[in-house]
Amino acid sequence: MCGIAGTYRWPDGKAVTDRLTEILAHRGPDGAGRYSHPVGDGEVQLGHRRLAIIDLSETGAQPMAKDGLVLTYNGELYNAPQLRAELESAGVRFRGTSDTEVLLEAWRRWGTDCLPRLRGMFAFGIFDERTGELTLARDQLGIKPLFLLRRGDGLVFASELKALAAVSGAKLEVDHAALVASLLYYWVPDSRCALREAEKLPPGSWLRCRPDGQVERGRYWNLKDIAAEARHGEQPDLAAVVEESTRQHLLSDVPVATFLSGGLDSSYLTALAARHQPGISAYTIGFRADDAKFEAMPDDLRYARQVAARFGVDLHEIEIAPNVLDLLPQMTYHLDEPIGDPAAINTYLICSAAREAGVKVLLSGMGADELFAGYRKHLANVLALRYQRVPRPLRRGVHAVVDRLPVATARRGYRSVRFAKRFLSFAELPEETAFRRSYTMYDQDELLALIDPDLAGTVDDVLTEHADIYQDNELDDFVNRMCLGDARMFLPGLNLAYTDRSSMAASTEVRVPYVDVEVVKAAFAFPGNRKIAGRQGKAVLKEAASSILPREIVHRPKGLFSAPLRAWMSRDLAPLVREVINDGELVNSGFLRRDALRRMVAEDASGQRDFSKHLWHVLTLEYWYRGATSGSGESTRSTAQDVMGLQRNAEDHK
Repeated sequence: MCGIAGTYRWPDGKAVTDRLTEILAHRGPDGAGRYSHPVGDGEVQLGHRRLAIIDLSETGAQPMAKDGLVLTYNGELYNAPQLRAELESAGVRFRGTSDTEVLLEAWRRWGTDCLPRLRGMFAFGIFDERTGELTLARDQLGIKPLFLLRRGDGLVFASELKALAAVSGAKLEVDHAALVASLLYYWVPDSRCALREAEKLPPGSWLRCRPDGQVERGRYWNLKDIAAEARHGEQPDLAAVVEESTRQHLLSDVPVATFLSGGLDSSYLTALAARHQPGISAYTIGFRADDAKFEAMPDDLRYARQVAARFGVDLHEIEIAPNVLDLLPQMTYHLDEPIGDPAAINTYLICSAAREAGVKVLLSGMGADELFAGYRKHLANVLALRYQRVPRPLRRGVHAVVDRLPVATARRGYRSVRFAKRFLSFAELPEETAFRRSYTMYDQDELLALIDPDLAGTVDDVLTEHADIYQDNELDDFVNRMCLGDARMFLPGLNLAYTDRSSMAASTEVRVPYVDVEVVKAAFAFPGNRKIAGRQGKAVLKEAASSILPREIVHRPKGLFSAPLRAWMSRDLAPLVREVINDGELVNSGFLRRDALRRMVAEDASGQRDFSKHLWHVLTLEYWYRGATSGSGESTRSTAQDVMGLQRNAEDHK
């Protein structure tokens, strides 16, 4: 795992590329390199920051130049041994043992046709000295990021948006449409970018720059097509597919550990990993007792300890009682775009602890919920279809009762009431609208009431984009339509994005065995009634995991890889919320409406509604916006200090 960057026919490309790689140093503390070559009336510059995982010697250093091809690459190829054997049988001679060299030689032999053959996570730039062409590519599912910016015939690219913003030569303007989308989702969809001019290379695609100024784009893998094809194929042995993926993801020349929450997904991976690497380490989190009680959070630690003891895993427990006032600006800087999921903090703290213990690589259970319908929203949407058959007068009575119930009192929260209120907010809506409302932050009217009235058309565009993506499929299965929507939007836009940025901020690599091309194909081979059976989500994955995990783990209540937001917002962060509403940049600029935010705070404080997640995202958005509008991309870090001054001012007025 590394940081990559480069320029193509870009003014002052050498200095720009050096600056890019400097900003990305946290992604690769083990080494740095740069390559240059003339292209027409300009030049190409490739930069690299290395986190050494495979082939720790200099033969794995980058940018890697060999016989006219030069590669700067971020990722891991788990089928590199198989590809190496095939290439060697064709006469290729390798200098080292890195997967970087395997990728370079695969490109030489097959060009873009090698891309669908790659099994792993990757983003890379490869330059051909003979043709003067630079090609950028990104993995099938969007695990690894790749940002780019084009001006005229020039292009600059990097692993992180903050790097592009810092060297663009002119301040990149905020894209208010992306911010509207961020408010809706609490993350920026992968189809959008928070700064204008910049863009994200789409998953499963490539882009080629030519010396004559022409730019060519192509797509080599489309999840929609994969899902459609898989439903007509045979249902595989899912246990075998998941185990094989886990085994391949253990490929490393440095120690590998796992995330272990005690839930099904991480427990299954940890048990499989321990089968192949006895005594493997695992990391888990817990929260302050008062915070967990106030949030009505399940006791995940108990289950994590049980799994560790059963499979001989060396478990490391981390209590998260963080100084969120310090971590908020720090995480906002590293996340690149406004992401309002506190799980990013959990990931960062776990990865930091692992790194301090000498661990560079961790396996995560990310992706199983999206692919196998494991979120509560999936089951809730299925139950909503049944609820719609309940007589209307009875439904009106249920709404009236639930609406009067509090979500919290002074000492504890009521999780079941929060779920009930959330369910009733979408239970009677049409399919796509209900699915969107089941996991987004606001309905259309609430969002319109929160933002500048001039952005009403933008709200329509954002909602239309969701509908277009959700409905763009050939599936006749409601559950799999939800899974496909999640895998195309929720997974790359939120979970994979924060996992990459949070882990790389701690100079660690997180691998996601469920987000694997073979596991994805297997997931969509199963119909929805094998994923949600009765009131049980992820049924087919639970069936597979039953061969190795105890029943108590397989069928335990779903855990939360989140944070006690209600406790944080009502205690640690309450003064800051008031300060941001009264004198924040978003309010003063007119983007957010002060009266709507005040109503939100009042309803949350009364215990009638839970707006803790909404208010947390307002804080993350405020921090990000201050950095983005104050100058270069790097200013996010310095602006964090200004915001922390605001925090101290807020604390002085408690």
